[in-house]
Amino acid sequence: MTTTDEKVAGVEVGDSRISIPGMTEEGENLAASTNAAAEHSHGGLGESKEITSGAGSRANRHTGFDLAEFPQPTGREEEWRFTPVKKLAGVLSDTPTAEAGTDQEPVDYQVTEGLQGVTVGTLRDGEAPRGTVLQPADRAAVLAYRHTDQALHVRVDEDAEVTEPIRITVTGTQAGARANSHIVLEAGRHARAVFVLEHRGSADFNGNVEVKVAEGADVSVISLQRWADDAVHVGQHDAEVGSDARYKHVAVSLGGSVVRLNANFRYAGEGAEAEMYGLYFADAGQHIEHRTFVDHNTPRNSSNVLYKGALQGQTARTVWVGDVLIRKAAEGTDSYEKNQNLILTDGARADSVPNLEIETGVIEGAGHASSTGRFDENHLFYLMARGIPEKQARQLVVRGFLHEIIQKIGVASIEESLAEDLENELEIHGN
Repeated sequence: MTTTDEKVAGVEVGDSRISIPGMTEEGENLAASTNAAAEHSHGGLGESKEITSGAGSRANRHTGFDLAEFPQPTGREEEWRFTPVKKLAGVLSDTPTAEAGTDQEPVDYQVTEGLQGVTVGTLRDGEAPRGTVLQPADRAAVLAYRHTDQALHVRVDEDAEVTEPIRITVTGTQAGARANSHIVLEAGRHARAVFVLEHRGSADFNGNVEVKVAEGADVSVISLQRWADDAVHVGQHDAEVGSDARYKHVAVSLGGSVVRLNANFRYAGEGAEAEMYGLYFADAGQHIEHRTFVDHNTPRNSSNVLYKGALQGQTARTVWVGDVLIRKAAEGTDSYEKNQNLILTDGARADSVPNLEIETGVIEGAGHASSTGRFDENHLFYLMARGIPEKQARQLVVRGFLHEIIQKIGVASIEESLAEDLENELEIHGN
């Protein structure tokens, strides 16, 4: 078990990075050549000196809408060094949304209709609030923006309380077909709503989601990646959280060949609470990558990030990179991020990289933690000593480990279906 856990208050801290190497796969980048069991540093990059592009403070990372400023990645850039970029040729190519010579759209969209206080429409480029929250941070996000002529726009009126989830289902219809998407979710002042984005089927999907949370609103965004085994999904989800608002983002990634999701938020005022949770289960041959960025750009806000994952099978691969930036103006901040990984078999690899930057000493607290390891043999012995077979005991441990995230969703029907999905994963791949 490799673990790091740090809590600081009123102390300037650089970034901290932990890498847990194991078996590598074809298309692996710089991370494949890392031999150290763990790397943990303060006051520096904490990385190989070979990393030259994009390294350093998150405050200095480039964002923008000009594709020319985001060349094809090679895999040696900071943003791409863990990613099998060769497998992302479709989503990183500057081509139209639909495949030439086909009449069928590569993805189909279904949106819940008829909910009181909810308006569904579209936004063209330059029509607010499209482009006011999400700033593309990589080539994929720029392409998704450029190649989406009309962005889906779902708005919840001021003071509206939507009692059932607003569901947006994205279904891939063609394996290998390129699809670009941009979705804008907006909640007015003091609105309450839960948005559920569910991804199924097969496609090479590139999707942006921008979320605008007004003053005093309470919004949850649940993103479910339940793709078929051959799907590819690259996405960027950005949110702006208004004063005294509450925002929760939950990412669940179970399907797909390659999934790479960036989830980010910043603040538009004081007194806000924001959370990000993630759950992932990687099988043999899967690459599941989550990146989070909490930008504490205004005073007296709080954030909490917790991601958990399990890996099983030869070449199963997960990546979590969590960045928290507490800017000089963000006095009174309270922030924490944590990632935990459970490796179930030989040949699986998890990379966990928590980064924390603090530019002011006047904070309530800030911390980060990361752990990657195998089963706790004591737990296993305890269950087996009470007559539970080893296979079932292992499954119980995994269920208990991941159930904490499922409980954060807050939608009973989704929690039940995800519990069933995990049961199926464990039944199929149980030892």
